[in-house]
Amino acid sequence: MGFFVQLTEAIAARQSLLMTGLDPNPEMLQSWAQRRGMANRSFLSQARHWIKAVVEETSPHVCAIKASLGFYQALGPLGLELLLEVRDLVPRDLPLIIDAKHGDLNSSTALAHYLFRDLAVDAVTLSPLAGQDIAAPFLLYADKAVVITCRSSNPAAKRIQYHPSEADPLFLQIVRECQLWGTPDQLLLEVGTSDPAVLAQVRAAAPERVLMLRSIWSEEERLDGLLKAGLNATADGLLLPLPQNLLVEDDLGDQAAAVKAMINRRRERWLVQQPRQPAESCTVWLPGVEPDPATAAAGRKPGTDPLEGLILDLFDIGCLLFGEYVQASGAVFNYYVDLRQIISDPNLFHRVLHSYCDLLAPVDFDRIAGIPYGSLPTATGLSLQLHKPLIYPRKEVKAHGARRLIEGDFNEGDTVVVVDDILITGGSVLEGIQKLESSGLVVRDVVVFIDHGGSRDRQARERLAAQGYRCHAVLDIERITAVLLAAGRLSPEQAALLA
Repeated sequence: MGFFVQLTEAIAARQSLLMTGLDPNPEMLQSWAQRRGMANRSFLSQARHWIKAVVEETSPHVCAIKASLGFYQALGPLGLELLLEVRDLVPRDLPLIIDAKHGDLNSSTALAHYLFRDLAVDAVTLSPLAGQDIAAPFLLYADKAVVITCRSSNPAAKRIQYHPSEADPLFLQIVRECQLWGTPDQLLLEVGTSDPAVLAQVRAAAPERVLMLRSIWSEEERLDGLLKAGLNATADGLLLPLPQNLLVEDDLGDQAAAVKAMINRRRERWLVQQPRQPAESCTVWLPGVEPDPATAAAGRKPGTDPLEGLILDLFDIGCLLFGEYVQASGAVFNYYVDLRQIISDPNLFHRVLHSYCDLLAPVDFDRIAGIPYGSLPTATGLSLQLHKPLIYPRKEVKAHGARRLIEGDFNEGDTVVVVDDILITGGSVLEGIQKLESSGLVVRDVVVFIDHGGSRDRQARERLAAQGYRCHAVLDIERITAVLLAAGRLSPEQAALLA
């Protein structure tokens, strides 16, 4: 799972834009330890107990945890051991960000390997003054992210950050430049400000980026303005630090929940105040926000299907067509699902692959087999993402060359998961399985993106099950229809054609 998907899922699961800062400040810890009868313990012992308490109390209410590397380095070797304990304590579904502000080219490759592989953190903050070269060693880790610090809240930094003029300050040039270094999935921006006008400038220059804020609680009354300036069209895209003073309180969990609820109320108000979205866009549903009347009439709230955004994007690029189409089986349908469009949209293709990966997580297999030809790009992407060897049964055996039935390297007895794009009758899948099994391979599971029958017509699934194969599908036509109808993409007449 990549960082952006991990962060997005954490935001949705916890309904939170908050981050916890795990910075064992000596002065703060002294006060915390005294109230708990630990004043005579070593600073390291105090820090260990504090970190454990903060992680446990705040994890249900935040979407990320951030640890400042400098605090741990200052403790020497024991501090780095403490950082390993942080990694073990933070739940794996919560992104762990290391606040390093790293800017040294000579040590970048080594630091990237240490943080991303040895320590297994999910993102790191970098200083941008060395240019793209500072980010390159970190961006090589496709499942990780970098956070570029584009502005500091330190008053003394203004002379530098607003050079050469306030009309075109250096920090905005950094915002524009660093977006060329990586995609929105892999490169975020850190903004130190409590001024909504400054944040609005950054958001205007980087509309697609996730912005990570700091130094916002010195002027809490500006929170509404900061949210208005920094939130994107779906009321997220903005990470806010949990107030540091709360991290020593006895009722930390309750207070973190209260801050989260306060911010969500503001997000809800912000959403309600927005102009009505046109039909071709979608909004995020938050508790307490009344849905669009057309959506309510369809019997569901927008945002309740975790794959709603993916379904809508697939529809918008033309993967669902209406008319009379002859299928490979000879049947004539009133619509056609064309997933070949996906491979020309790298971001969308990555999201489709991720949805397959979720289904494949509990499946035990040695190799991936793609059914030619439609699913071969998907099978190739899954092979690269899951680090599993790829093979595929040939559609027809050549009369020249090696005349192989199965392309790729394998051993007799290897377990193979079969990947296809759409399951209609199951004929092409069973044909491919027969070739694989005749070559000594073992097939137990079939994974498809769309099950044409779904819950209404399970003939293809039953056909596979009758021969001993488990079928897993990311989506089915019934689910796709419900989402598109609720979002206004389909008319009731079009939806009836899919029934």
